Amino acid sequence: MTTKEVAALLKVHPKHVYRLLRRGLPAHRVGDEWRFDEEEVRRFCRNRGTDMLAARGTEGSASESPVSSQTSPATQTASFIAANGDVAVELLLELVRRLRGPCLGHIPADHATGLGLLRQETVLLSGFHGDAMPAGFPEAGLARIQLVDRQVGIVFQRGLHLRRLSSIVGRRLAGRPLTAGIRTHLDVSLRNEGVEPERVYKNAMLLDSHRDVVMAVVRGDAQVGLASQAWAARAGLGFLALASESYGFLVRAKNLGDPAIVGLCEVAQGSAFRKRLASEHGYAASRAGEIRLGTSA
Repeated sequence: MTTKEVAALLKVHPKHVYRLLRRGLPAHRVGDEWRFDEEEVRRFCRNRGTDMLAARGTEGSASESPVSSQTSPATQTASFIAANGDVAVELLLELVRRLRGPCLGHIPADHATGLGLLRQETVLLSGFHGDAMPAGFPEAGLARIQLVDRQVGIVFQRGLHLRRLSSIVGRRLAGRPLTAGIRTHLDVSLRNEGVEPERVYKNAMLLDSHRDVVMAVVRGDAQVGLASQAWAARAGLGFLALASESYGFLVRAKNLGDPAIVGLCEVAQGSAFRKRLASEHGYAASRAGEIRLGTSA
């Protein structure tokens, strides 16, 4: 069923269907639209009949967004996203807090660590770059929510001129752990220039986030580092691009109807998020909020 068909079934304004999504109405994302199973809707209403009818009198309120939460901040329970401190992630979570709710808690985690938390169902979403679905989720289908296409590469101190990637050999590097995806881009690029990565990592410090990397370079603890162009620009550092990669979130398909994910998708698809990203460097957000269903290998 479509949103309008559910509204007709329940005899409520279509805006109220979005309120019910916030309260747990089961739904399934298909492309950019929500679809509903009639029996799931009826079962939900049988169990939550009083709540379902509570806001019928405010469907047309001009002061309320169609998806604004009806739950008071004191009673909201945060779900969690495991992702690195990417500028786009931080902007999105701030807009979710301000415009939609319920809030999403943020657990800083690199690529592999985030996937591990998602496998354990400790978090609702995990940051993920690339388009291929990961292995290791045989019991459930996955969905990928696109956020941005981003530039990642080498950040370096002001006054330092890097023309080739091989120029970083022998310089103090603020790197990332083996489990960080950006390491793959660096390793491939180094080998393409005939440099074995071990020569670069020999005396490198390994840091947990893009923010930590740029701050190490700003302080002078390192001369070069691995981070996104957005963080390099925020810190006033030079930048040498390694790769452009798609970046977004993985979620179990069964959880796409979760109110926190509903809010996140709608903010990502909205003009406020894209306008905010336009003031940052190294991002393309034309596909922000797109959802792709798939099954893991």
